[in-house]
Amino acid sequence: MLLFSSPLFKRLGLPLGVTVLLALTAPTSRAQGLGAITGLVQTPTAAGLELATITLHRTTDSAVVKNEFSDAQGRFRFEQVRPGRYLVSASQVGFVRRWSAPTEVTGHEVDIPALVLSASGATQLKEVTVVGQKPLFEHQADRTVVNVAGSALAAGNTTLDVLARAPGVTVDGNDNLALRGKQGLLVLIDGKRQPMSGSELAEYLRALPAEQLQSIELITNPPAKYDAQGGAGIIAINLKKDQRQGTNGSANAAYGRGQYGKFTSGLALNHRHQKVNLFGSYNYANRQDFVKITNHRDFSVAEVVTSRSDLFNKIVNHTHTHTWKVGLDYTLSERTVIGAVVSGLRSHLEQAGYNTTQLFRADQSLLAQNRTDKTRDFHSPNGAANLNFRHTFAAASGKRELSADVDYARYTTDRQQHLNTFYEVPIASPSLLRVKQAGALTIQSVKVDYTHPVSKDFVLEAGGKASRVSSDNDVVFLITRDGRDSVDAGQTNHFRYTENIYAGYLDLTRTYARLTLQAGLRAEQTKAIGNQEVGNVGFRRNYAQLFPSAAAKQTINDKHEVSLSLSRRIDRPSYGQLNPFRIYSDPTTSGAGNPSLRPQTSYNFELTHTYKQKFSTGLSYSITSNPIVGVVQPEAGNKVVVTSANLGKQYYYALTLTAPVELAKWWSVYNNGVFYYSRFVGHLAGTALDKGRPAFNLSSTSTLTFGQGWSAELNGRYQSREQYGFLDTRPNGQVSLGLQKAVWNRKGTLKLNATDLFYTATLHATSTYDNYVESLYQRLDTRVATLSFSYRFGSDTVTPARKRTGSAEDEKRRAG
Repeated sequence: MLLFSSPLFKRLGLPLGVTVLLALTAPTSRAQGLGAITGLVQTPTAAGLELATITLHRTTDSAVVKNEFSDAQGRFRFEQVRPGRYLVSASQVGFVRRWSAPTEVTGHEVDIPALVLSASGATQLKEVTVVGQKPLFEHQADRTVVNVAGSALAAGNTTLDVLARAPGVTVDGNDNLALRGKQGLLVLIDGKRQPMSGSELAEYLRALPAEQLQSIELITNPPAKYDAQGGAGIIAINLKKDQRQGTNGSANAAYGRGQYGKFTSGLALNHRHQKVNLFGSYNYANRQDFVKITNHRDFSVAEVVTSRSDLFNKIVNHTHTHTWKVGLDYTLSERTVIGAVVSGLRSHLEQAGYNTTQLFRADQSLLAQNRTDKTRDFHSPNGAANLNFRHTFAAASGKRELSADVDYARYTTDRQQHLNTFYEVPIASPSLLRVKQAGALTIQSVKVDYTHPVSKDFVLEAGGKASRVSSDNDVVFLITRDGRDSVDAGQTNHFRYTENIYAGYLDLTRTYARLTLQAGLRAEQTKAIGNQEVGNVGFRRNYAQLFPSAAAKQTINDKHEVSLSLSRRIDRPSYGQLNPFRIYSDPTTSGAGNPSLRPQTSYNFELTHTYKQKFSTGLSYSITSNPIVGVVQPEAGNKVVVTSANLGKQYYYALTLTAPVELAKWWSVYNNGVFYYSRFVGHLAGTALDKGRPAFNLSSTSTLTFGQGWSAELNGRYQSREQYGFLDTRPNGQVSLGLQKAVWNRKGTLKLNATDLFYTATLHATSTYDNYVESLYQRLDTRVATLSFSYRFGSDTVTPARKRTGSAEDEKRRAG
């Protein structure tokens, strides 16, 4: 039964969205429901075995379909199993894995014979570890999962490094993340968005060691349960969680060397006993790197060049970062769990560098020349607290669940910047610009979610969220010339911003024998007030918007599956993008926010075909109104400002191909290609824009297993030339290699890797306006060799971990 030839999509010739909603409310008797598999895991003495790992496999190739854990009596249950033939395996540390006979599921509940696990010898731990190894990449129905834990290339690297190698992910010269060529992403870390965007988010991800990552999920068209933020989709970063009983933990340390040294270390501890689970972690990073930027600028009037400038910047960054987290989960009863988490991040960034600037007349004669020595000192002590609750109700049709989160977070910043400029042509007295900026951001939010299985194949989800954000930023500019200090009244200012968002959603999922339908609606009301004290310039915004979503997935046969998804999403400007304060990199170049920014909204469509649950082909289309793009705009006096602006429209088309292949039992390759076209229409800085360019992104990762605990990874990626707004970026890419060895009965892991072997991850870009053209060449400290060691200690008895998510995800991502 094909997705678009199904009678469900033909009746009365209704549109797809209406048909999906009708099908969701159709009686269960009109289609065959899914089945279920239940069973029991026992010891040879007939005692129930708790917390055994139960895995459901397809009989055709033993591929894993899903996993569960046995309860205190040894019982387990797989819900919503499609008709077909399956195998069930049960494993537990200290026991021999046991397999069931092939089981046929025909839409009813099947109870298989008890699986009896016998005790194993000392070698069984090695067997369980090998069998439980996850592949580096998993392509699921609605997302791609990168299993970072165990990756040889992750060792000693940062989270941003790992993200940049993920399929379809790119990071531009301004540290903006893009997925499949589209910016505007919702970034989650353990279900919570971080209080940063752009370069500040990138700095946080650089400070977070990749050893702390469990997995990264790339979700391109999420349902209504997620916040509507993120037109390009969601990047969900999941940190490691120790699931072992008793007292246990892990420790790691790594040192990398490029042009400068990079040290990271971390310790995680966990104590789980009966009703109590205590956990905590601490990470420290001490990293140095450099940024070199060469700029050439042409200023013109009526297409005639009037002046030119050449600039060279070199900055050395030295970052000390401390991150910590302490939490408690307490089981009040069999169905009720409460928890609390307190976390913090303290970052100290020291920058030192210089800039040389030469300004030329139209005839190439030198008009002016200066050198600027610059330093920047940035302290950012931040803290957050979360209270969470989960209760599961007993029900014949399935488990109803109610969860709630209350979040409070406060983020403070203290920036001190000095720019000492020496004027060489013509000779003049040096000047010193000092900038003092202090900021405080407070986030309060509460979220409630409810899941109600109406029947075995019909699930309703609903929830609500309220958040309040208040931001206070004060900046003072001091100029010293000829030994006298003066306040620059034109740039000194005080900016306050408050925002309230109220949201509610309803999501329905209906499952048939070979067809799954989903429809949802999210409503969000936004009230925002911004004001600059100097000049009394401000704005007020009050708007409500609806964000519908729908999806349909049909299994044609064992080899072919087709899915279609549609959604409307929004990208609100981050708090940093709205803040008008200036940050100078040299006397002619500054960065600033734009209080006039409007949210961008997009409609997104995606059609995907999956073959043998491995190979996928996807077609995507989106249209975005008021797209937010980074721009370099000319100002008076041969100066430029790096800021964000709204254009009129963005049209996006993409073809995505995923092809995992196994060249040998010890060699698997995951290939991903995104071929896309983005066209931007708008008007900015006196220039009309209607431009697009075909582009593509290719990535390939080989995983090699040699035995005796040895394994290796080889990753290559390539980004073609692309046009994003006014920015034309040249091709770039890199090749990286990693090697690892498991030691000490697999409790320790030694890793060695080298990134950007051929130093090809450089950036060449050009911004073109009617009266201004800038060429940029940027180099970073990306060619690095790293040696790391990690060690896992404590109990080996596994128990399922509880997922903790907060209510302030969207606000935290947009802060900074």
